[in-house]
Amino acid sequence: MRGIVPDQLDAEGAYRIGRAYVAAFEPRTMAVGRDMRLSSPEIADAVARGAADQGADVVMLGQVGTEMVYFAVGEYGYEGGIQVTASHNPAQYNGMKIVRRGALPVGGDTGLDDIKRFALADAEFPEPPRQGEISERDVYQGFHDRVLQFIDPQVIRPLKVVLDGANGMAGPMFEPLLARLPIRAVACHMEPDGSFPNHEPNPLLEENRQFILSRVLSEGADLGIAWDGDADRCFFVDDTATFVEGDLITALLAEAMLEKYPEATIVYDLRASWAVPDTVRAAGGTALENRVGHAFIKARIRKEDAVFAGEVSGHYYFRDFYYSDTGIVPALVLLELISRKGKPLSELLAPFRERYHISGEINSTVADVPLKLQELKDAYGGSAAAVSHLDGISFAFDDWHFNVRPSNTEPLLRLNLEALDAEQMERRRDEVLALIRS
Repeated sequence: MRGIVPDQLDAEGAYRIGRAYVAAFEPRTMAVGRDMRLSSPEIADAVARGAADQGADVVMLGQVGTEMVYFAVGEYGYEGGIQVTASHNPAQYNGMKIVRRGALPVGGDTGLDDIKRFALADAEFPEPPRQGEISERDVYQGFHDRVLQFIDPQVIRPLKVVLDGANGMAGPMFEPLLARLPIRAVACHMEPDGSFPNHEPNPLLEENRQFILSRVLSEGADLGIAWDGDADRCFFVDDTATFVEGDLITALLAEAMLEKYPEATIVYDLRASWAVPDTVRAAGGTALENRVGHAFIKARIRKEDAVFAGEVSGHYYFRDFYYSDTGIVPALVLLELISRKGKPLSELLAPFRERYHISGEINSTVADVPLKLQELKDAYGGSAAAVSHLDGISFAFDDWHFNVRPSNTEPLLRLNLEALDAEQMERRRDEVLALIRS
């Protein structure tokens, strides 16, 4: 949940959300963290007061990244947690990411509607059993020790790496690790500043990644790593200053995890390149396709006990990180992988880029979403080798495939298409788009 402060979210609303969370789930203990946004201290304090007034003991973590709340809840046994953040949104926004015991995410079908009901005064708050207490805890040392367990620091070579923290939470989360790793860091925008003086903290937007692309090139760096505002997503630039798609990173990380956990299960989102399941199978693992969205991914990796999951959007999930997404662990794992292989990132990616040709996600506004999906099914369903309705509609052929998903909030269709030939990808992309936009 997120909105513009104070028009859509203010301290009074945050207080009610804190009380509502405890009324809905009845945690005895919970952690509250906040990012670097200018409104976050006030919002986090209001959440904590509301939760304590409803009877929970609240541990304030201070200024942390979202995954540090997951860490605190998972590692120290708190019965819930709220991170005050608006992730990658512009400076005027704020919001919250909410989990239950074990860092389980809270979504529409797992309790978010109950919180909403209480917060909007559609239900009376129950009488609190007691007045909760508010305390503080520094979890940085424990967090850093935990994430370093995913790699062997002695393997890391002195790679030259450009870091772009976007003035978000990546700085205090990642920079202390530099003292324990031999990499040569060119650290940029690593000071938390909720006014985002350099660029907005959303590396998926091309204008926000121009800085790191040019800096990797000018520095002659081995790679670049950028994070979003709350640093639970990371993005990579290879040694040729080329932005790397999230599904190709998923394939590399899956390969790395399968080297450590042979025959393990990997979950990936259905927008992904065939590079992901092909790589997983070639490495002896089991690849499971899943619908898009962190709540769905997290539920699936728990159900399957999958060692790793990746999304095109830059969310990467690890079983041994409480089945949660993290922006620090994948950065470390990729540094270790490049070091072990002794090859530039572009060389590791070359087989994927030569074989798989990806359209990227393309949005189209349509007047009637269900009708357009039916038109696509009529046009392609009869000739496709496989049709899936897991999330929107997917069509697979021998040498190309595509998925079209409706937006949850706008009259949009989102197309992701891939072919094993560059010319065919462009031709099929234009063909499908013409039908969608007709």
